[in-house]
Amino acid sequence: MKDDNIRAALFMMLGTGAYTINDVFLKLLGSELPMFQILFLRGLVVTLFFGVLLWQVRDQLTGLAPRDLALVVLRSLAEAAAAYFFLHALFNMPIANLTAILQVLPLTVALAAFVVLKEPLGWRRMSAIIIGFFGVVLIVRPGAEGFTIYSLSALMSVAMITIRDLTTRMLGQSMPSVMVAFTASCGVMLFGGLGSLTEVWAMPSTLGWIWLLGATGFIIAGYYFVILAMRVGELTFAAPFRYAALLFALVAGWLVFDEWPDILTFVGSGIIVATGVYTLYREGKMRRAARLTAQAG
Repeated sequence: MKDDNIRAALFMMLGTGAYTINDVFLKLLGSELPMFQILFLRGLVVTLFFGVLLWQVRDQLTGLAPRDLALVVLRSLAEAAAAYFFLHALFNMPIANLTAILQVLPLTVALAAFVVLKEPLGWRRMSAIIIGFFGVVLIVRPGAEGFTIYSLSALMSVAMITIRDLTTRMLGQSMPSVMVAFTASCGVMLFGGLGSLTEVWAMPSTLGWIWLLGATGFIIAGYYFVILAMRVGELTFAAPFRYAALLFALVAGWLVFDEWPDILTFVGSGIIVATGVYTLYREGKMRRAARLTAQAG
């Protein structure tokens, strides 16, 4: 199990690194193409990829519960909205700042699971959530000169991803993961296609095509490695390594875009990461305790 956990941690870091490189390509592409066109073109290729995988497991799609199908539709809508708000923020604010804000997701998902699914949430994790949100405030600084509509878009992206992850938790075990990924990519593609009707399409340059293919390839790689991480080792061991994304974003922002966060952003990021890791640790401890109790009973 120890070797499996090390491999899971490595896969998680590779996955988050791939996601960040995808973000870099998208941010570069934003100077050439309209946002909805980007969403549609990338979504088209990703949908075709997952469509091939879905065809290979089509026998597993019979007898799916109507409730799960409804949840998958809701999840896809949340995915599309999250992609919109994320790109709106990504094209207009430093990549490291945006990535730091997204690291609050373990906290928001834990809070949402407590409110909606009635999952237990003790005072320790609640305190971590409150402190983590203080870290977000340090980054976005509402009321300060640095707070813009793009900061709000980043927060809206967090809200949409929280809904997406919450609906994922509610799905039954019979729902194939590739079906979830396929419908999500379909949702983003259709949303981008409809939105692109309001834009003037542009022809990418040769470099633009490279950026688009790079974004598509790395988002698929991100999906692949994160799924591997979840299947190889213990999730509670691998999950904190998601925060490697912040390091990747800092390096990418500095090397590619000549961006470097200020001291308050660093402090806020540190608070978010620390409270997020603690929340994941407490969640894993509670699950192990519940499992032991069930086995003893």
